[in-house]
Amino acid sequence: MVATCLHLTGFVASFVGWIGLIVATSTNDWVVTCGYTITTCRKMDELGSKGLWADCVMATGLYHCKPLVDILILPGYVQACRALMIAASVLGLPAVFLLVTVLPCIRMGHEPGVAKYRRSQLGGILLILLALCGIVATIWFPVSAHRETMIMSFGYSLYTGWIGSALCLFGGCIIVCCSGDAQSFGENRFYYASGSSSPTHAKSAHV
Repeated sequence: MVATCLHLTGFVASFVGWIGLIVATSTNDWVVTCGYTITTCRKMDELGSKGLWADCVMATGLYHCKPLVDILILPGYVQACRALMIAASVLGLPAVFLLVTVLPCIRMGHEPGVAKYRRSQLGGILLILLALCGIVATIWFPVSAHRETMIMSFGYSLYTGWIGSALCLFGGCIIVCCSGDAQSFGENRFYYASGSSSPTHAKSAHV
């Protein structure tokens, strides 16, 4: 029962983290920049916002973005961070699918526990990989952007990416290390007794 609770905790944390990485990938408020000195920018009330897909200007009553569509002139770190965040978002699809199929409430015929265990481990490993992609991208981008321009603060997209990566790493590690062995995945912990309207606890039965 403890292993099942840990598995569910890892799955929920990882799913929320994956959604956070998708939000971070699709939004442009990664870092808030200043084209002049910080004092001048505050007096002019004009700041910039830099992301994976656009550079934006924020001023009183104005929010204008310039899409970064010319790949040939983009800095290398922007292209690399794009690739890493897209990879993290895409890896989440098979990871979530694999983990959904091994949830205690999902049964796929008389499937042996070892098959569910292997899918669970593979899903956990994919989550750890996508978390590492997110961590590298969300650290690399602000460090490299600071070399080009003055960074005043981090944007909500970057914070979302950090939190999402941490949740995916946390959930993936729980699933790989703490969610039980192949035998626990082959046990039936609950069943509905024939002719009874209430669930009955049963002894573990191997499938």
